[in-house]
Amino acid sequence: MPSPFSKFFSKRFLDTHRGYDPGALAVARDFAAATGAPLFYSTVSRLLVELNRPLGHPQVFFLDLSEKTRAALLRRYYFPYWNAVQKAARHGRRVLHLSCHSFTPRFRGAQRTTDIGLLFDPARPAEAAFCRRWRDAILGQSPRLRVRYNDPYPGVFPSLVDSLRQEFGARRYVGIQIEVNQKYPRGDARRWRALRRILVSTLPQFTTRRQPVTLPE
Repeated sequence: MPSPFSKFFSKRFLDTHRGYDPGALAVARDFAAATGAPLFYSTVSRLLVELNRPLGHPQVFFLDLSEKTRAALLRRYYFPYWNAVQKAARHGRRVLHLSCHSFTPRFRGAQRTTDIGLLFDPARPAEAAFCRRWRDAILGQSPRLRVRYNDPYPGVFPSLVDSLRQEFGARRYVGIQIEVNQKYPRGDARRWRALRRILVSTLPQFTTRRQPVTLPE
């Protein structure tokens, strides 16, 4: 949280799932290192500006800020991130976009039992096929993991991935959001490393090191 805004939040609140996605950046870095795909990320808290919502969505800003301050935050954090991802997607003839997130294991009094969520648009066959292949591969290595489709969130909701789906056709763009239960990054370090190794090693094998993550014809 940039210092001019830190007074609005306690450290305890910033360290919760409301403030950021624990473990998401580690997973994204692992995928980028294994495939050579470009990595785009920001470390500013979503409580200041939510980068995974389209412009104009009510969740983009948590604080009640002036229009001038909002515009400055968009220029500093929001537009550079969106523009970089959009530019990369436009550059590829066919693109697989992995958007990495994590979720709190307990939400509004309910326990979430999913370990890994693979979020996709059921109306886009390439996304559904990719997630089937990935889930089968993960369970082949670790059958006890609970890997579920479009859980704990729906595969289609206002997000960067969904905005890119609207811009690109289903054959050109495959957008997958992966959600990891935060009990792993917040828990035992060995289990967390093991889960990340499973995710990277099972990523469907049309990916190659030092090449963009693309789909075959």
